[in-house]
Amino acid sequence: MRYWWVNQKQTYRHEVSGGYLWSPKHKSNGHTNPFYEYMREVAPGDIVFSFADGLVKAIGIIASHGYEAPKPGEFGGVGACWNQIGWRVDVVFRELTHALKPAEYMDRLAPLLPKRYAPLQPNGHGLQSVYLTLLPEVFALELADLVGHEARVLIRGSRVADASPHAAVGLVEWEEHQLVELQQDQSLSETTRRAVVQARRGQGLFKQRVMQIETRCRLTGVDRPEHLRASHCKPWRDGDNAERLDGENGLLLTPDADHLFDRGFLAFDDAGKILISPVAHVPSLCAMGLDPASLPAAGTFSSGQKRYLAYHRENVFLQARLR
Repeated sequence: MRYWWVNQKQTYRHEVSGGYLWSPKHKSNGHTNPFYEYMREVAPGDIVFSFADGLVKAIGIIASHGYEAPKPGEFGGVGACWNQIGWRVDVVFRELTHALKPAEYMDRLAPLLPKRYAPLQPNGHGLQSVYLTLLPEVFALELADLVGHEARVLIRGSRVADASPHAAVGLVEWEEHQLVELQQDQSLSETTRRAVVQARRGQGLFKQRVMQIETRCRLTGVDRPEHLRASHCKPWRDGDNAERLDGENGLLLTPDADHLFDRGFLAFDDAGKILISPVAHVPSLCAMGLDPASLPAAGTFSSGQKRYLAYHRENVFLQARLR
């Protein structure tokens, strides 16, 4: 279990009541933001302290890993911003009966602030540039002690989130929206529409095209077509219809491996090395027959596959970049 801090000055009401965190993937200038990258590192059962209006007003238990999702509609405008894709994390929040004002306790908190990516200034004021940041355990436990009984109860019960299945809510809504758009697109023939819909499940024309390049699962070696899915490197939800049907945008994987690849728990580098996300649950991987310690090399990729795999590593793979 790790501890996080989120500054929610403008989004507190929406995120806490909606049960999520959401950030863009990059700054408006396209550069990497370390506080957005942290969205790729959280894990179910982690604790997050919610800070807004100068107060720690809620504590949440992380209920999902990070995943791609459109900007929530409640942030501005009507409906979700389907073309502005960021990171979303599902959270079970509990608003505190008595909010805590850190500025009143900086004699205790300031010496414990992290030297890098601190969530507060030494005077206890928030930092507008910080969204999500990792807390040292000693700081988090001191903060919990100041909050009191509510915080201690939530932290002790955080493992409940580990045992409970949580759907990637925003991801489901996004793909449902895209399916509706497909059904309403009069520019597509019925044959094309059917092929694109089947491609979402790794079947149909897309799978046929992938099988012209691939013959077996890249991880397990299974070569029976009925046991394999054609997995998109650039996810179906991110691509246009040509990319959704491009055979070079696919790998053959068994269903378990397909799930792990689609949700960013594993990836591939250009040389065929299998990359395991640091947030992946290794005992679960082993139970699936995918022990990270004994996975073989995945083989070679075409130039087209390498291009799509680079997109996957940058936009889907859950990786730890900040140390």
